[in-house]
Amino acid sequence: MMASCMVSILFLFPLIATMSAEEPPGCKIRITNRGLEMLKYETQKFVVEELSNITMPEMKGKEGHFQYTIKEVKINELNLTYADLAFQPGLGLLFKVQNSSIALSFQRHILYWLFYDTGAINASAEGVNIHTVLHTTRDELGRLKISNITCDASIAKMKMKFTGTLGRVYDFLATFLTTGMRFLLNQQICPVMNHAGLVLINTLLETIPVRTEVDNYVGIDYSLLSDPLVTSRSLDMDFRGMFFELGNESNTLVNSAINPIVREYDRMVYLALSEYFFDSGLYSYYKAGIFQMNITNEHMPKDLEMLLRTTYFGIIMMINPALVEYPISLQLELNSAPKTTVKTSGVTVAITAIVTVMVLPPGKAPVQLSSMTMEAKFNAKVSMKGKRLAVHADLRRFKIYSNQSALESLALIPLQVPLKTMLQISIVPIINNWTKRGVAIPLADGMDFIEEVVEYHNVLDSRGAG
Repeated sequence: MMASCMVSILFLFPLIATMSAEEPPGCKIRITNRGLEMLKYETQKFVVEELSNITMPEMKGKEGHFQYTIKEVKINELNLTYADLAFQPGLGLLFKVQNSSIALSFQRHILYWLFYDTGAINASAEGVNIHTVLHTTRDELGRLKISNITCDASIAKMKMKFTGTLGRVYDFLATFLTTGMRFLLNQQICPVMNHAGLVLINTLLETIPVRTEVDNYVGIDYSLLSDPLVTSRSLDMDFRGMFFELGNESNTLVNSAINPIVREYDRMVYLALSEYFFDSGLYSYYKAGIFQMNITNEHMPKDLEMLLRTTYFGIIMMINPALVEYPISLQLELNSAPKTTVKTSGVTVAITAIVTVMVLPPGKAPVQLSSMTMEAKFNAKVSMKGKRLAVHADLRRFKIYSNQSALESLALIPLQVPLKTMLQISIVPIINNWTKRGVAIPLADGMDFIEEVVEYHNVLDSRGAG
């Protein structure tokens, strides 16, 4: 129903924030007057298309010696001389048409005494004014909805031109017929606008994801937390922006973040994401158990395997010399959910994992050689592709240390660089291949982003901001 809209976007993480007793949003979207301007043309096309489908009942009547029937009314052209789409503060959207015209035609069947005549009538409705307000609310499922429409339409005048053998004779009927036609046409405009808003636009809004699966492990909840806030400059929507594990949807991360406040209006659309948006996703994936990995056999770099055998040779010999010839594996398992930090320098993700070195004798239980803690930080670059938010990770910091003794930590120093290289070459590409698919943001079908500007801002408490 609506074509793709070209808009630019600014990410805020968040710009300014305030403490709130209510549940803060993880995702906030602001559509400004500039964004609405981009939608105006598509809205005009949509309204023209809907009004062109106006159907009018057959008119029958008698005036003196004339008996007439008017049928097959067709809208030929709509000329929207002035049309505007604007925010209606406290309510929703206002679509206004002024001083426009509608060209239409219909067939006449007229009996005058013993003469019967048929022909086409070309007419034009002029001074067409339509004032429509779409009331935007949050429904019981947390979906954006048009809850009501206020419509007022008027036609200043209508002209007709008869053709056919008795066309000039019937001109005096024009005043009578135009009055009736103007009344009927005027009565059809608002029902069409009401149907367009309450049925067609609401059908389009139903394409906005509310609670949907992201992949086989997690889903995301984009339900609105409140009715949209509409001012003369923008429409603001607060979404929950919370990921959840598909296997246990009730086990979600509590949102203790602060409410992001967008202060700017310069761009078409603003998408503000708090740290909670990312943390809830990482928490859900952690609970789903995907942050576990076994590296062995062909996935183990040969130089790293050789280094591990050299490092733990003495331990292997002490346990059982026969284990020397068996494969060595590394088991990585996060011991807590990753944590996101947003600063002006960008987004970082910190993880802590337990790395276990094991020997794998065939047909027997793995034999543990050592256990160490790995701490790593990743830079996360956020981008938008169409309507999907994607993340690309780069390893920034890495260190390992022993869980057992400082002496063993010293012995692990030679493993630092090889393990970091393995992480960069083997594990990070797997993560990026997975995250590049992205997650859809809550926009209706037909709206896509083609340009983005990403900014990162420190989280400020309102008390600290003054």
